[in-house]
Amino acid sequence: MKLIIKSIKLLLFMTILLGLIYPVFIFLIAKITYPDKSAGSFIQTGGNIIGSELIAQKFDSSIYFQPRPSAIDYQPMPSGASNLGPTSLQLKNISDSLRLAYLQKNNLPENTKVPTDAIFASGSGIDPHISYLNAIMQSNRVAASRNFNDSKKKQLNDLIIKLTENPQFGFLGEQRINVLLLNIELDKL
Repeated sequence: MKLIIKSIKLLLFMTILLGLIYPVFIFLIAKITYPDKSAGSFIQTGGNIIGSELIAQKFDSSIYFQPRPSAIDYQPMPSGASNLGPTSLQLKNISDSLRLAYLQKNNLPENTKVPTDAIFASGSGIDPHISYLNAIMQSNRVAASRNFNDSKKKQLNDLIIKLTENPQFGFLGEQRINVLLLNIELDKL
């Protein structure tokens, strides 16, 4: 009986410590050190929340840059992938159709090498970034849809360069651009 009582006391202690005290402690550290990120990195325009830097959004209009495909239609709860493997015929068919749609939408020749982030969803399905190359390949479509003159096209290319993030720690990943931030700045041009 003493062993059961000790076990119950230990269970209650660990539940309070790891289920209450530790999460509150970590939450407070995050709030103090990274107040914006701990609140979800929300972006506001005119007092309204329009999105988060951390979650991709669907942009259907040709006047905007498109994010990478999403296996979950950009729904953050729950995030996830298709779980299709590299030998899956279904994945090949999906990627082939996305590749053709990308080429057509961006008025590119059929033999153009399409960036992988334009035809494959991320593991979470809500990755907010596209590669630098993907942004450059979409820039002509966006400029044409917005009837940009040469000066505006240069401003658009400068904007892409300005918003390009380097690989994390200088070597993890590739150059990338947050699509929501790019589209917000694009509307300001």
